[in-house]
Amino acid sequence: MSPLVRDVLGKRLVVDPPPHVVCLGDVMVDVVAHLPGPLAVGNDTPAPISLYGGGSAANTASWLELLGVPTTLIAKVGDDVFGTWSTEQFAWLSKDLAVDPALTTGTCLVLVGPDGERTMVPDTGANTALAPEDVEPEDFTPGRYLHVSGYSLFNDARPAALHALALARHAGMTISVGAASAGPLESAGAEAFLDWVGSDLLLFANRDEARVLTGLSNPRAAATALAARVGRVAVTVGVRGSLWCDGGEVIYEPTVAVEPVDTTGAGDAYAAAMLWALGQGATPPAALQLANAFGRDACLHRGGRPSPLQPLL
Repeated sequence: MSPLVRDVLGKRLVVDPPPHVVCLGDVMVDVVAHLPGPLAVGNDTPAPISLYGGGSAANTASWLELLGVPTTLIAKVGDDVFGTWSTEQFAWLSKDLAVDPALTTGTCLVLVGPDGERTMVPDTGANTALAPEDVEPEDFTPGRYLHVSGYSLFNDARPAALHALALARHAGMTISVGAASAGPLESAGAEAFLDWVGSDLLLFANRDEARVLTGLSNPRAAATALAARVGRVAVTVGVRGSLWCDGGEVIYEPTVAVEPVDTTGAGDAYAAAMLWALGQGATPPAALQLANAFGRDACLHRGGRPSPLQPLL
């Protein structure tokens, strides 16, 4: 068990073998610049630059691996040095990532400000080539979980994501979806996104994403509305913690505020911890506590995955 799990939950949970989680979505290479101050538009802003593994689905799979959760990652990289490097980072998977011979591996320019907040400039690359034939039916069996990165619904990978959702429902699997980011949600449209994901699932969203999906600026009201539509929802509210709603009363768990180093991947860490806790039979308050702690921990180091990975350069 992760030390962070022991610190947060102590002996309140009996740790059973975790369910197998199938993560579908994006693998990226993050080119991260930690800015010392405001970006000097039209001029130079010297800053340390590093390369990290990224992509919401890939990050979530990495945090699940830290928790000892058997994981399958359905994603696609390019036939290039970034693709080779990304595949090596997931050597612990039972199968290699799919490779597209024509497209480059997804890459994201991440600008991290002094407050730890990040701004992303993504090039999705080979992620858009994920196709239904890359989704193997044998990965979808009763008792497993499916977690879909919402980013896969915003581009040509959508048929693959919808196919995976259909297979998971046919197998009676537990399903969760990450809302991805407020900008793409606005472009796609709330109704379209909610129609794509369907109901009887757990939706992960932050305050801004919940507002886009419901038109409600109050996170409690947005959580209630989303739960009525999809079944269950976990809404993060930054340094204040997060909310849970499954159709009843909204549950709120605060978190301990920290000074973030890099908020990249915090939502992915949060989702992984929530899935682990729920898979162990944790109550929603306990699952919120653990998810808050993992999201907070992710903000305290650079990059979107649990620990520094072998650098490419």
